[in-house]
Amino acid sequence: MSNEPSTAAEPLRICIAGAGAIGGTLAVRLAAAGHHVSVLARGKTLQAIRENGLTLHDLHGVTHARPAADDRPGFGVQDLILVCAKSQDMAGLLPQLQPLIGERTVVVPTNNGVPWWYFHREGGRFDGEQVRAVDPEGALARAVPLDNLIGSVLFITAEVTAPGVIRSVNPHLIVLGEPSGAMSERLLRVRAAIEVAGIEARATDRIRDKLWTKIIANISTNPLSVITHGTLEQLYGQPELREVVTQVMREALLVASSYGARVDIDPLTFVQLGEAMGPFRTSMLQDLERGRPLELAAIGDAVLELAQRYAVPMPITRAVVSLARFRGLGAQQQHAARAA
Repeated sequence: MSNEPSTAAEPLRICIAGAGAIGGTLAVRLAAAGHHVSVLARGKTLQAIRENGLTLHDLHGVTHARPAADDRPGFGVQDLILVCAKSQDMAGLLPQLQPLIGERTVVVPTNNGVPWWYFHREGGRFDGEQVRAVDPEGALARAVPLDNLIGSVLFITAEVTAPGVIRSVNPHLIVLGEPSGAMSERLLRVRAAIEVAGIEARATDRIRDKLWTKIIANISTNPLSVITHGTLEQLYGQPELREVVTQVMREALLVASSYGARVDIDPLTFVQLGEAMGPFRTSMLQDLERGRPLELAAIGDAVLELAQRYAVPMPITRAVVSLARFRGLGAQQQHAARAA
């Protein structure tokens, strides 16, 4: 492989770092569109991709792809890297990406919650500071040059039904934006590359507004789903759970407004849209059931940290996050005991 990314007129060289439900969905759609897709994966997922490729069941039907797959980054310099790992896995994954990154490589993290780069070129009073809940030592900021990053917010629901097999029953949407707010050439190029893959892709000059929309949706449902084992349909539809969801939303909206974010969906609309998602289990509930660590640092702790900077009280949210952490640790211990 050459050491320079390809030109805009050609299919892009795209690496999907992390081939779970979201990464697998993106890999299949992008490969089907003709891009040169490679996948960083491990364990049973890597084995399944090597043997049978990836299969996606979504609103386009059943699509199969056979991307290059390895557990080591030997794919050469990429045009685009979509980082699809959970926030707690970023510290182990990001340093591995360095051989794939050239001067013009665009790196797009897709994880939930508050990103470690939130204050990079933010322009406010905390510009350039760290979000300690997700990057306490600044290791993530050092692992990938911040100037290579473009922010993203994914509105994709997907679930792995077997290694290499993904099911996604709702439309795919990704919103992309430069941390600085610039409508850059590279931003529009990445948007166009994703759009041709059957994924609705939007470019925005206010990516943090969309981040907060997703942050509010996540913090109001993911931790509560761990406590209740409720689906989105239940969390938003049953009155007792809907009341808790709405209270967490109101607290998070106050934090978002403190940072100048404009969230264009009100709590009632949130509830209506969420209930319409159907009996979908949140990613955090899926992790709980598998005995995996929960993504609470980015989805919960980081929001509480940002709230504290402006002395915004979040008593309901803090209680829900604490209970979810208790349930998560208990599930991990039970899983470890069964595996021993």
